[in-house]
Amino acid sequence: MGTVSIRPASRRDAEAIRAIYNGEVTSSTVTFDMVPRTLDEQVQWIDDHAGGHPAVVAEDATGTVVGFGSLSPYRPRPAYAPTVEDSVYVHPDHQGRGVGKALLTELVRLAADHGFHSVMARIVGGHEASIALHAACGFASVGVEREVGRKFGRWLDVVVMQRLL
Repeated sequence: MGTVSIRPASRRDAEAIRAIYNGEVTSSTVTFDMVPRTLDEQVQWIDDHAGGHPAVVAEDATGTVVGFGSLSPYRPRPAYAPTVEDSVYVHPDHQGRGVGKALLTELVRLAADHGFHSVMARIVGGHEASIALHAACGFASVGVEREVGRKFGRWLDVVVMQRLL
């Protein structure tokens, strides 16, 4: 993998995060977003992921952001507050090198440190790399939501995985 460091995301990372994310928005089904984010929206996203629901970035040895991840509220109703949902994105040129595992490991640590009880992952069906990553980090499959999304003219399933902390 080489040297990668994980640190909290900051506003200065907005363009790098946006470039990674928008690449997935426009070319894949790993996110169900269909409209690329603007820079202002990305900055707001970073601001929204301060505190208890953090975002982190992975930097290579040159300081280039090669991936990012975040914890988000799982559902808006108060009883769901002990549960978070993770998101992990890695630049295509750096996939398969352990960046995703470093990001997810840090997100699980942060979730535990913030007192959360459960971390959920909602992964588009067929995304075997993400399913394997989550399994390697202690997540178990708890179900499949059938044909709940539609993108690029295809019906999409969502694999639901969970890790209790």
